[in-house]
Amino acid sequence: MHTFLPKDGAFYKANLHGHSTLSDGKLTPEQLRDLYRSHGYSIFAYTDHRDYHDHRNLTQPDFLPIVSFEADLTEENGKDWPCRKTYHLNFYDTCPDEYTKAKSQSLMPRCAYEDKDGINTYIAEMNRLGFLCCYNHPYWSLQDFRDYTGLEGLFAMEVYNHGCEGDGLYGAHPQVYDEMLRSGQRLFCLATDDNHNRAPIGSPYSDSFGGFTMIKAEGLSYPFVMHALKAGHFYASTGPEIHEFYMDGNTVHIACDPVTKIYLKTDTRDCYIRLAENGETVTGASFTLKGAEKYIRLECVDASGRRAYSNAYDV
Repeated sequence: MHTFLPKDGAFYKANLHGHSTLSDGKLTPEQLRDLYRSHGYSIFAYTDHRDYHDHRNLTQPDFLPIVSFEADLTEENGKDWPCRKTYHLNFYDTCPDEYTKAKSQSLMPRCAYEDKDGINTYIAEMNRLGFLCCYNHPYWSLQDFRDYTGLEGLFAMEVYNHGCEGDGLYGAHPQVYDEMLRSGQRLFCLATDDNHNRAPIGSPYSDSFGGFTMIKAEGLSYPFVMHALKAGHFYASTGPEIHEFYMDGNTVHIACDPVTKIYLKTDTRDCYIRLAENGETVTGASFTLKGAEKYIRLECVDASGRRAYSNAYDV
């Protein structure tokens, strides 16, 4: 039996993309900690733009800050900002007590937007320093497969970005995730808020509490959480929770919150589906694979259209 989400450990709710007053957010790091703790979050990545900052002093028994930042690389083509393509990459530091001298220098890329080899060299160097790299919001970035399928060294990409959804710029990117996977990349997926908190909490324009990642770890400590991220022991969601996801022989088993649709997607046109009858819900499914699949990934959809997305796993 192979468990995609391990049996042992506990799930911790995380926002892995958020901005404070250290860049263009409206809340201080302390305010973000208190706000997200009050809404059931245990993990928050402070991904301020171009600001590598260690917030571990904000750690609480029930709250873990992730040392992180967001880098960017934008076209220089003479066009106004709304018309220029850009790469935005989140970097999560798995070992903040190592390579401290190198990390005290500028960690921004120094190549041109069009220099794909330069971008990949930059990501490789950041990987060497212990960072996990996440590719962010491709639609907001005005990018297509020519920009992102050639990226190397990615740990994950955003399958959902709540801030972009609020901006009207397609927060959900499952097709991009499949394009990455079909191009040969093997990476995980995250759902994030990308919150800046310019609108008050409770407002329909608020960019908090729309996308989250559920991390299953042995405990709420930096080493345990980093191990879980590296291993893919998590899933992304905008609402439903996934409780079990494992494979016994060639049969995949799923247990989840009450939903109306369960899809097990593959690299082929074969999609395994369980749908609830009208007005009803289902809380799980089992699917026997045909054997030709290269990878599988799970999507669960509730009655409000909110989705949970598993990582893709080779089979």
